[in-house]
This record gives sequence, structure tokens and C-alpha cells, in this order.
Amino acid sequence: MRITIACVGKMKAGAERDICERYLERARKAGRSLGVKAVSVVELSESRAARTQDRKAEEAAALLKAIPAGATVVVLDEHGKSMGSEAFAQKISSSLDQGIGDFCLVIGGADGHGRDILEKAQIKLALGAMTWPHQLVRILLAEQVYRAITILSGHPYHRV
Repeated sequence: MRITIACVGKMKAGAERDICERYLERARKAGRSLGVKAVSVVELSESRAARTQDRKAEEAAALLKAIPAGATVVVLDEHGKSMGSEAFAQKISSSLDQGIGDFCLVIGGADGHGRDILEKAQIKLALGAMTWPHQLVRILLAEQVYRAITILSGHPYHRV
């Protein structure tokens, strides 16, 4: 399986990028024993459309192109469901057990997701009621992917 964080917007060099990459690298190394072949980020350009609905539609179309066919699609959405780390790990485990080749976590643009990407999602995930900057969301997701892999592999990183 390949795990991808697909997001609208680009993260500049600096501390946030370094932290995100550190968790992605840990996830890559720890995931090999579970059959996780890759853990990566795909960055897409923000739409420059004048109207909000047009921006959301354009960004949704770009995100849909970045998602491999047959992938489990997890969309970050303020109206989504919150879940604990162990439940999130079980979502990844379920996809692995079903032989699904890709698990995609999708972060929309500043205006949120377009309808088409929301309809494609099997899981709508909220990281709580607060609004977070996109850079921090990437770090949080990268850390949770690493944490999920350690939970599934029995590594002591996650303590109950």
C-alpha cells in the first residue's frame, strides 16, 4: 500500500517542512514491515479563480486527478468525524487487509473542499472543532500516519 497526503498549497522550506518530513521518513521506515511501500505528500497549486465555488471546484478536480483509482479516500473536513489514533490505525489496517493499494488523506484549500471530492470520500475526518493552518494539518497527519503504523506493528511509540 501507498499512503499519500494530497493537499492544495505548497509548504515553504523551514521548520514546519522539516517536522513533517521527519514524521514521513519515520513512517516510511516503520511501514515497510507492514507492506507500506511509500508515504508521500502531493502538493497541488491553489486555484486563482475569483469566485469561491469556482476555486473549490477547480481544486477538487485537481485533487481527484491526484488520487489513484481504487484508493481509500480520507477527506479532512470540518464537518467530518473525529476519531482516536487507534481507530485511525484500524482504517489503515482495514485497507491493507482488503488489498487496497492506496490510502489518500486529502487536505483542501483555504475555502474547503468542492462537492466532487467530498462525494468521493469514504471517510470525512475532522481534527477537532478548531481550525488549523494547512502546514500544521500536514504535520498532524504525518505524525498520525506514523503513529498508526507503530500501533499496527506493536511498536511502543503509542502509549495508551
